[in-house]
Amino acid sequence: MSQTLLLRPSVPEPPAGDLPWYRAFAAFRTNAIAAWPAEAYELEFQSRRLVGRHRLLVNSAAAIRHVLVDNHANYRRTPATFRILRPIIGNGLFLSTGEDWKHQRRTVAPAFAPRTIPVIARHVATAAAEAVTALSADAGGPIDLFAAIQHLALEIAGRSMFSLETRRHGAELRSRLMRYGRGLGRPYVLDLLLPLSIPSPRDLPRALFRPGWMRLIDRLIAERRRLPTEEAPRDLLDLLAAARDPETGATFSATQLRDQVATMLVAGHETTAVTLFWSLYLLAAAPAEQEKVAAEVAGLELGPEAAAETLPKLVQTRAVVSEALRLYPPAFVMVREAIGADTVGGVPITPGTLVMITPWVLHRHRRLWRDPDAFDPSRFLPGAPPIDRFAYLPFGAGPRVCVGAQFALTEATLVLATLVQNFRLTVETTRPVLPVGVITTQPDHSPPFTLTPR
Repeated sequence: MSQTLLLRPSVPEPPAGDLPWYRAFAAFRTNAIAAWPAEAYELEFQSRRLVGRHRLLVNSAAAIRHVLVDNHANYRRTPATFRILRPIIGNGLFLSTGEDWKHQRRTVAPAFAPRTIPVIARHVATAAAEAVTALSADAGGPIDLFAAIQHLALEIAGRSMFSLETRRHGAELRSRLMRYGRGLGRPYVLDLLLPLSIPSPRDLPRALFRPGWMRLIDRLIAERRRLPTEEAPRDLLDLLAAARDPETGATFSATQLRDQVATMLVAGHETTAVTLFWSLYLLAAAPAEQEKVAAEVAGLELGPEAAAETLPKLVQTRAVVSEALRLYPPAFVMVREAIGADTVGGVPITPGTLVMITPWVLHRHRRLWRDPDAFDPSRFLPGAPPIDRFAYLPFGAGPRVCVGAQFALTEATLVLATLVQNFRLTVETTRPVLPVGVITTQPDHSPPFTLTPR
């Protein structure tokens, strides 16, 4: 495709230089992706001191590999990560450390093996077909598609995890998730500065939120366990409840199982919803790319019994999802705190240094990508030039890579294929949708879509 025809979606204008500390902290609370200066997209390393601490932004693929793989034990999650996320996801795989993390990783891994994809694909296809029926009732008129996709992602999460529709608990789940994300999930200055041993002013309301949220997860698990037993696993809860540590034979305790469920429910719902929104928005803004997907999915069987078998045929659709993840990575920043001294790409690291790997910047870096701001799914098609593994990090890398990455890609690809197979999508506004990075990469507003039946 000619470079002049590629869509280049609007993004916040980067500042000309480093923001002063008070504006940098404000940006991390309101829109972190607008905090990175223009030079960050050109340099391999950008170093500065922020309120007395050394901060190093890393855009070198070799250096990223060093931090996330070769010397990963020297880099831990920051206190702010724990204080913001632990109240809503507990001490599951994402936040566990040391031997506890190794046990959880060994135990969880088989539940997310490729052989379990058909279990998830069936739930995704069922929920997607029901969403098509619901959306068809509003076809032809303006639709808040982002809200519809958020509901669908939560429905898929509920079915994939519990084999349960979310009609009974969906409103409460959405309400609690939105309340936390819009308020308590936003980092404040003291969240970023204080050690975990000293509570920040937001820690008390987060602690008050946690019991009610975890009781809701416990109720969902209890309701699911009242269903009749089946021989074959029918959802993630079956897989996790039966999982055993291959070294010790230990299974998850009730608390550990609940924390795994909370982690996967929160992470899976939110990241998939924004990935699907951006994929749909990009296709609506680039009709030629949308028609390529439509041609691919025309006539394919995407129902519950055939979804897993059809999935490998969705090459163009998967490429759109991959490109949306490049342009709008849900996890827009990864921050690690150095435990001991190190050298990263020739840069000396002292204990306490904050090493920042920012997929938002990395995926748009001028030296790593051709025409980095353009929407070009062909980057991810067979035969395209290979992409450096450590220049593309929508799900992280190394031992801490997201264990549910393949499930997330399965869900986003199948839903996108189903929607484009049934509807032609257009955006009914000329106002650009700008990305906002707080917890995930959200749209700054939900534009009206029109869905025209194909």
